[in-house]
Amino acid sequence: MSAPPRPPQDRTDASSPRSAAASVPAPAPVLVDADLLGVRARARRSVLLLLLLGVLTAVSLLLCVGIGPVPIPAGTTVQVIAHHLGLPSTVTWEASTDSIVWAVRVPRVLMGAAVGACLALSGAALQAMVRNMLADPYILGVSGGASTGAAAAILFGVGAALGDYAQSVLAFTGALGAALLVFVIARAGGRVTSLRLLLSGVAVGYALTALTNLLIFSSDSAEGSRSVMFWMLGSLSLGRWNAFLAIAIGAALVGTLVMLAGARILDALSAGDEIAHGLGIHPDRARVGFLLVVSLCTAAAVAGAGAIGFVGLVIPHLARRLVGARHRVLIPASALLGALFLLWADAVARVVMQPRELPIGVLTAAIGAPFLLILVRRLYAPEH
Repeated sequence: MSAPPRPPQDRTDASSPRSAAASVPAPAPVLVDADLLGVRARARRSVLLLLLLGVLTAVSLLLCVGIGPVPIPAGTTVQVIAHHLGLPSTVTWEASTDSIVWAVRVPRVLMGAAVGACLALSGAALQAMVRNMLADPYILGVSGGASTGAAAAILFGVGAALGDYAQSVLAFTGALGAALLVFVIARAGGRVTSLRLLLSGVAVGYALTALTNLLIFSSDSAEGSRSVMFWMLGSLSLGRWNAFLAIAIGAALVGTLVMLAGARILDALSAGDEIAHGLGIHPDRARVGFLLVVSLCTAAAVAGAGAIGFVGLVIPHLARRLVGARHRVLIPASALLGALFLLWADAVARVVMQPRELPIGVLTAAIGAPFLLILVRRLYAPEH
């Protein structure tokens, strides 16, 4: 009996190419991290927005120099500035034009850009420090202290030996004194918490505002009282080539760099003290350090331009809408946007009521108050 037929065998052995190819596993598909792509896209968008804001600010600096009761073409403005910077240029303009551009308007717009940057970045930092989106630099009582110092100089001649610098020096000193008093009161409880900082600032601010009003009431000079009120509403008319312009510009630059270096700490503070502790950050010490920087920036701004309201409150919120809440991008965006906003607000204030000049604080309040109402409505709107 013959054996049953054997089933056919696969003659492909392990050494054949076909077998080797079959034994190698197929490569796994490459998965693209959507979150990583989103972060990179947001980073590119933020960088482009910062570049755009920088270009707009530089262009606005030149354009705003030409705006005023005596309009000056942008080309002439560029030539005058280039001439004073030592660049090759042919003098084809009158001496009066040269004086208006270089002696009056260039320092004024530089002061406006520096003050706007100081107030905006200080507002962004403070809103993170106290975890309150309605905080602004003047909540530390700095405005009240500066107003008291300026009123003492204007109405009673305090610091007359300082000459033309008396008003600015006393305003700067009063602002720093108010910030120091707020810190001492907030520190009395042992910890500089956000609530103590807010309450101390409000109390000191009201007390110094009352003192300023008392000085105005006690003065017999109607013109002096008018000057104090005009200063309290804010104006860039005092912007000149002097030490306070250098202080304001330096405060804006140094404040931006310091807050950029501490951007991670500001992110942690805005998330809460517990999260900050978890990241190895001491919230009280961080608040003290940022309080010092914010006080210097705000004091420099108020000493050079008076109490210009709403810039430090409104601009950080606009910057968050543009670049997000990360302080690494929010701080420079706030500084540039604040400079841009105040430059054009001052340009409008110069011409809207010719030949008189509108106090810039009136204009910023007219723009900022509706925005604040919209912000409050969105913050406390019922969720659907």
